[in-house]
Amino acid sequence: MVLSSALSLIVFAALNVATASSGAMFRPGEWYANLRKPTWTPPNIAFPIVWTVLFCAIAVSGWLVWEAAGLAAWPALALYVIHLVVNAVWSFLFFGLKRLDWAMVEVIGLWAIIAAVIVAFAPFSLLAALLLVPYLVWVTIAAVLNYRLLQMNGPRGQGAA
Repeated sequence: MVLSSALSLIVFAALNVATASSGAMFRPGEWYANLRKPTWTPPNIAFPIVWTVLFCAIAVSGWLVWEAAGLAAWPALALYVIHLVVNAVWSFLFFGLKRLDWAMVEVIGLWAIIAAVIVAFAPFSLLAALLLVPYLVWVTIAAVLNYRLLQMNGPRGQGAA
């Protein structure tokens, strides 16, 4: 039982590492550095630190639901996996394609699906649902930042020098 539990935690961790790898593949770089930014933009060092903590919490959250209900939670877990894909796409749109407008639409969808995962997880594990709340808060900040960057730089960041 302990081995099975450990293996399932490894699977959830691997899913989150795969999602996080999108951020490693599509890095901010010079284009992002040259964008006009609001004064409240978090420092660059904050992003990898916060995302590492969040992805750990996201992995544990999914694992807790799996441990609590297994396949009985398949609709909630399917939504969880879909949300990971949606999360990975944002980095591609924002940093890969440099499309602040498409990333804005996508981050709104990500926010909604995170909220849906929280609601779907709550009946199986309140702790799992609560572990996702800081993630929702961070994505809210990211969405507002994305919106301000879009306003300040245009849909493709052309306003950047």
